[in-house]
Amino acid sequence: MSQDPPISAAPSPPPVATASEMPDHVYLVSYPKIVFLYPTVLTALFCSIVMWATEESPANEIVAQQQQNSAVVMKAAMQAPDENGNVFVPDDGAAKSFSAKTAPANDSAPESATPAPQTVLIRIHPYQYICARIFLIVFALNMVVISFDFPRTTSLTWFFAITAIVIGLWFLFSQYPGLAPKLVHGLLSIKPWANASFYMIYTMIMLFLYMWVMISRRFDYWEVKGNELLHHHGFLSNLERFSAPNLRIDKEINDLFEYMLLRSGRLIIHASNERRAIVLENILFINGKEDRITRMLGALQVRVRTDKE
Repeated sequence: MSQDPPISAAPSPPPVATASEMPDHVYLVSYPKIVFLYPTVLTALFCSIVMWATEESPANEIVAQQQQNSAVVMKAAMQAPDENGNVFVPDDGAAKSFSAKTAPANDSAPESATPAPQTVLIRIHPYQYICARIFLIVFALNMVVISFDFPRTTSLTWFFAITAIVIGLWFLFSQYPGLAPKLVHGLLSIKPWANASFYMIYTMIMLFLYMWVMISRRFDYWEVKGNELLHHHGFLSNLERFSAPNLRIDKEINDLFEYMLLRSGRLIIHASNERRAIVLENILFINGKEDRITRMLGALQVRVRTDKE
């Protein structure tokens, strides 16, 4: 009895994207460069929480002011009144008047009885300096990112330049061992400090600007559909239409650091009935949107209709 040969399974066809998987539209929103300052905002928020949790430096400032005022009153009490019964004590160029009835003079008191001026020390912890230094470093790096463009070739050049500088400093410190401690001491001698109010005010200002940026983008955005390109702009939603079947889109990533922060880039749209190209800067998460536009515009939908006999 002969045995039938095994039947090999036919390879399964590749999955075809259904109509439900295809996106109906893709929104393209061009944002200003202020959105890349969110690391500085997060750092300021963290520093404000740390400074607010301690609350030691503002309290010391209040105590210092109260003791300074009490020292002025005590000094006025030790001086003799004038013919009108008032005592004038200069304080930072401004004369303050005290009545002799409330501050009687003590002429018989010896000079040794004059109280020594009190010194109030405002204690600032090292972590408060650390918070200020971290904030300034992040702010400086963030401003460099939004001020200059760093393409791939430029970023690679900067990498090799920084590597050469680090190697040169290492050789310099190896030849002069006493130079490194002096340089570190000089840097640590710079002690910036800010209270919780400064960090919180900066955070609130930036959040306020972010809110208005989000509101303004609601009145200026682009929408890509399967057969047309729409531009929504204006308070009353003015609309411009462009033909989409012959649409060509180019993607450019001009800044490597901006791409690392928010996956942003530039989209250049070439419409068939438009002479000039449409350039959209700072499109967030550009790779995903480009993929969705490519799948939506590249899909070929065929509808077959049979007439009833």
